[in-house]
Amino acid sequence: MNFELLIPITLFLCIAYSIKAVVDARVRKQLVASNGDPSLVRNILEGDETARRLSSLRWGITLVALSLGFGIVEARGWEQITPGAIAVLVGALGLGNLVFFAVSRKLR
Repeated sequence: MNFELLIPITLFLCIAYSIKAVVDARVRKQLVASNGDPSLVRNILEGDETARRLSSLRWGITLVALSLGFGIVEARGWEQITPGAIAVLVGALGLGNLVFFAVSRKLR
């Protein structure tokens, strides 16, 4: 595997995430400093927090389902990339998203 290619990709992702975090913090600061309706500001910040928690839940469920898909591929002994192996992984990813959808509907 070419690890020399992995380093620039990781660096790019870290820089992009850092820029997003700074922009989000700046928007929140301006929202609070705008002297708007306190209930509106509170609702916006609570909605942002809920979206962040649901995002973490989605990634958690999806990654667990994907790891189960990789486990199935490993247990079956598939060593080559075949349409069947890809179907198992894509199916696990889709199943993870469907489970997230069901869980998020119950949480609301």
